[in-house]
Amino acid sequence: MAINQRKLRSTLSEINVTPFVDVMLVLLIIFMVATPMMNQGIAVKLPQAAPRDIDIDESYVISVTAEAEYYFNQDLVTVQEIERRLKILNERGYIDTVFLRADKSVAYGAVVLAMDSIKKAGVENLGIVTESDETI
Repeated sequence: MAINQRKLRSTLSEINVTPFVDVMLVLLIIFMVATPMMNQGIAVKLPQAAPRDIDIDESYVISVTAEAEYYFNQDLVTVQEIERRLKILNERGYIDTVFLRADKSVAYGAVVLAMDSIKKAGVENLGIVTESDETI
């Protein structure tokens, strides 16, 4: 009788992968739902070095006054003129970085117009000039 019971019991040499597949499908669905929610921030390239003093006197500076007037270095210009001048300079390879200075009381839209014209001209590096606050 002991021999008959041994014949009825057979060893199972295959692994049951059904629970593994179920768990993997659940994880796949979770990642598919969660991944679009992770892209809420703005992509920013952070500097890898300590801050340094930059001499903006030798660069191209776009200034926006409190009255929403635009200046290219020292010249009073329009937004379209900023884009035209920067495009010409960029095509000739004279531009590395353009600095944007804006009065703190100017409307946000005026600053965005200046930034948009700079980017439309093909300038990749845009620096925003601020005053340092010694209390920080």
